[in-house]
Amino acid sequence: MNFNTNTPVTTTLILSLPSILPIYLHHPVATQLHHHPPPSNATMVSSHLTPILYLTLLLVTFSCVCSKTSKPPVAPTKIGNGYRLVSLQESPDGGLVGHLQVNKQNKIYGPDIPHLQLYIKHETDDRLRVHITDAQNQRWEVPYNLLPRTQPPTPSQQPFTRTLKNPITVSESSGNELIFSYISNPFSFAVRRKSNGQTIFNSSSDGSNSLVFKDQYIEISTTLPKTASLYGLGENSQPHGIKLYPNDPYTLWTTDQSAINLNMDLYGSHPVYMDMRNVGGDPYAHGVLLLNSNGMDVFYRGDSLTYKVIGGVLDFYFFAGPTPLAVVDQYTQLIGRPAAMPYWSLGFHQCRWGYHNLSVVEDVVENYKKANIPLDVIWNDDDHMDGHKDFTLNPNAYPRPKLLDFLQRIHARGMKYIVIIDPGIGVNTSYGTYQRGLAKDVFIKYEGKPYLAQVWPGAVNFPDFLNPATVAWWGDEVRRFHELVPVDGLWIDMNEASNFCSGLCTLPEGKQCPTGTGPGWICCLDCKNITKTRWDDPPYKINASGTHVPIGYKTIATSAVHYNGVREYDAHSIYGFSHAIATHKALQGLEGKRPFILSRSTFVGSGHYTAHWTGDNQGTWNDIKYSIYTMLNFGIFGIPMVGSDICGFYPQPTEELCNRWIELGAFYPFSRDHANYYSPRQELYQWETVATSARNALGMRYKLLPYLYTLTYEAHTTGAPIARPLFFSFPTIQELYGLSTQFLLGESLMVSPVLDQGRTNVSAVFPPGTWYSLFDPSQAIVSKDTQTFTLDAPLHVINVHLYQNTILPMQRGGMISKEARMTPFTLIVTFPAGATDAKAKGKLFLDNDELPEMQLGNGQSTYVEFSASTSKEMVKVWSDVQESKFALDKGWVIEKICVLGLSGVGSAFSIEVEGNSDILDVSNVELAQTEHKFIYGAEDMKSVMVEVGGLDLPVGKKFTMSWKMGIS
Repeated sequence: MNFNTNTPVTTTLILSLPSILPIYLHHPVATQLHHHPPPSNATMVSSHLTPILYLTLLLVTFSCVCSKTSKPPVAPTKIGNGYRLVSLQESPDGGLVGHLQVNKQNKIYGPDIPHLQLYIKHETDDRLRVHITDAQNQRWEVPYNLLPRTQPPTPSQQPFTRTLKNPITVSESSGNELIFSYISNPFSFAVRRKSNGQTIFNSSSDGSNSLVFKDQYIEISTTLPKTASLYGLGENSQPHGIKLYPNDPYTLWTTDQSAINLNMDLYGSHPVYMDMRNVGGDPYAHGVLLLNSNGMDVFYRGDSLTYKVIGGVLDFYFFAGPTPLAVVDQYTQLIGRPAAMPYWSLGFHQCRWGYHNLSVVEDVVENYKKANIPLDVIWNDDDHMDGHKDFTLNPNAYPRPKLLDFLQRIHARGMKYIVIIDPGIGVNTSYGTYQRGLAKDVFIKYEGKPYLAQVWPGAVNFPDFLNPATVAWWGDEVRRFHELVPVDGLWIDMNEASNFCSGLCTLPEGKQCPTGTGPGWICCLDCKNITKTRWDDPPYKINASGTHVPIGYKTIATSAVHYNGVREYDAHSIYGFSHAIATHKALQGLEGKRPFILSRSTFVGSGHYTAHWTGDNQGTWNDIKYSIYTMLNFGIFGIPMVGSDICGFYPQPTEELCNRWIELGAFYPFSRDHANYYSPRQELYQWETVATSARNALGMRYKLLPYLYTLTYEAHTTGAPIARPLFFSFPTIQELYGLSTQFLLGESLMVSPVLDQGRTNVSAVFPPGTWYSLFDPSQAIVSKDTQTFTLDAPLHVINVHLYQNTILPMQRGGMISKEARMTPFTLIVTFPAGATDAKAKGKLFLDNDELPEMQLGNGQSTYVEFSASTSKEMVKVWSDVQESKFALDKGWVIEKICVLGLSGVGSAFSIEVEGNSDILDVSNVELAQTEHKFIYGAEDMKSVMVEVGGLDLPVGKKFTMSWKMGIS
């Protein structure tokens, strides 16, 4: 929950001044612009300025910041002279170990490390690892206990020697799918496919530097075909869509910086990309991960990609694919499968910073109920806290007895309650959490003392989650808080980590800090810059915040020290990751239930523990577009449970925009409305038109919950993104590689939102085949090739289409997931229009969603595979059930099956359940036939939708239903 006004859209901020100014004039004590300070320079403004002068200077600062946006990268400078491969031999684990020696020392950015160890291992049939580190000294790597993986051979502590027993002289190492090859001098390596010889990575210089490996500067490049389409390298807001755009800056360094800032390092660091290529009509995807948590710039120039990293090691993983889904599968197999999610988390969530007391929260819940808008989860930002301190309650605004009574009432309805927890622990001798943390020695240190920073409580210390004692202490604090307030999940924010100050700070003497009268994000500690160490002022300056600010700016000083002497310089970007792991362990340890965590800062592997929202966005038409781009990238990053603040975090959206945003947001994997303290209220019932759009879109979402939950199961078991680009399902169609304004849920449900002001139609791309409107399955579009069609989209309409050859499980829906989940099922079966020979498939996963894992074999889950076929003579629909007991015990039934795209309906209708044709009374079955209306395509074709109602098929039993086709 942050508010950062460091935006390139200066005009938007100026226009929003009238709505902001009265707040400052009438609320002089309202000092916080949310959990994000404004632009860096603005924090230097004196808190004694008048509100008008302050805001005037603030806007000037915005303009200054905007004028400093990043410039395209310059041509590479010749920095190193490369290395030569001296020897290569087999390692005990079946890999290869080589030694590299520098050709000639170069002093730019520091001396070269003279000897390097090279380690190559085909870890699986489709994953290759290339690891390069100092041959004589241990270097920082992402901790193996945080991200479990195989450890390479330990670098030798002995003096370097050129002679090795049984050296290998071959120039390549072949695995099942990938081949590693090298050139000895200057050393470079390439990775290519075994199947077709396609090179997917090639570090030979070709105009760029050879391998450079210094203590605080590592550089390596790869050449690329200009036709390659790249995705990933986040977190950032990409204005050009989901594809990486040549010469845009890609800087990875977790930063408390609002998502409205384009092409800048934001909350997460994910040094992984997917490369999609189409050669002669054959599509191939692969992935490349550089597992390194240090700050880095990645320069993508269209025909090359260069990493410039300020520490750590080169630890490359190559994933062979060859499909996009296979790449994510292979990637998440390494970094950890996405976390299991409780069923209720797929419902709609409502939050706001500024629910000043419990009665406001109660009113919000009741108003959603009155408006007949579904709502599963109500959230509190820090309003519930006592003085912004974690694990506390404000005794006046949120008195515990009344809060417990409220929670008992909403829990009885099936609703859930989530609150925010920031990592900064207020320095306060009367604060139990702080006292216990101090006693357990859990805080990050600077020169032997807990490092002092400032966030919302004022002066804070930061827990060191690399310390096992901290993890235990954190778990105990979560337990204590849960006993105080039985929350259903935790929202961990500000964990980049965010700091309102910079440098080395002390508590001011003789004055209150914060004063309570100025902006809460103004630094009031006595601070001095730290520039005496190379960790605070490294020789190479990454493009931090788009302006090369010091890397310790507004965060923990990078020379601060973690457990076992680890520097913040190295561990900075894994802070939120380690925070999520500790929180996950704490929640799961409470009652053994499946945790729900939402984290702002993420790293490689965070998806194994947490969901993510895209941070502080604006209520603009641009931001609604960016939300799709970021959502799709996070699916590739292995964090499929993702969404953006619906209607924008600030300032107030227009009514039209909020209509369009809830229509889109109802189809985010994580669907939450959230607003800033200083924005007017924007709950979905505040405008009648938005309420109408919400009832339509969320009404459909709640019908789709079993489908979304099944996609969550697939994500948990295979890594498959819930929301994904169209090219995932249609990889041969190159024009889809950059499509960023539509997306798929799963393989075949396509969402085509209105994203522009004033539009009552939308131009949507349709890959070849038959697409049925989800809201009205009698309407269909037949696309003969990949075609763009203009679709009607009045204010309350979003176009969602279901592709042919699919079986979609749905339920009746409802106002809350607990009730919607127990309603009867309908199966939507889609064949190509007028099909006389086609097949369709679908699946359904059901379980006890409080169990830690989503898996079969525990007696509390059921998995159903649905199949259908049609021929000239017969239509057949059937199911195959695994672990039937759970579904049977719950009593779930299928009440209707709708088959779309048939040429007609005939006679000889029959149903068998588990081989028993007499279990159901066929006379109760209702058959209805509706002729399809083709919006585009198939003008002369006759095709019908057949609805088979009056069914009572147990979901937990296998069934077969068939009838003879009648050609009419």
